[in-house]
Amino acid sequence: MKEKVQKLGRALSAMVMPNISIFIAWGLITALFIPDGWFPNPTLNEIVTPMQRFLLPLLIAYSGGKMIYDHRGGIIGACFAIGIIAGTETPMFIGAMIAGPLGGYLMKKVDQILDGHVPNGFEMLVNNFSAGILGALLAVIGCLLIEPACVALTSALSSGVGFLVNHGLLPLT
Repeated sequence: MKEKVQKLGRALSAMVMPNISIFIAWGLITALFIPDGWFPNPTLNEIVTPMQRFLLPLLIAYSGGKMIYDHRGGIIGACFAIGIIAGTETPMFIGAMIAGPLGGYLMKKVDQILDGHVPNGFEMLVNNFSAGILGALLAVIGCLLIEPACVALTSALSSGVGFLVNHGLLPLT
């Protein structure tokens, strides 16, 4: 059990670590330009929310998909994630960590199914259409199914943390 938890932790950190520089960039922009920041600026403050809501989760999803199936897995993971992200105002880091690897895995499986069945000269066409169709399907599934589940999970986790804090069990959070 311990090994499985450690393996999951390594996989999750492998999605985040390549993007640490962008988390730092977001943090610096936030610290500098939000209304309570060091140099409040309403125009530059407009960068903060889109980076948190879109850029960071999409980069995590891309990295997760790329771990599974290189660039094609990454782009499908990001496409899957945008469906999850679009349905809510909340940053969907959990959704991105689900969508990236799952999207990469599904793209890999589709390519394995099509391998050897595509006539010569049609590879680029079939590859682009198969990825486009899968990406569209996953974005819709992400918006209609995965996003509500992630919102419910986030809400439950938030309630659990709130309960621990309210009952003086801060070390357990």
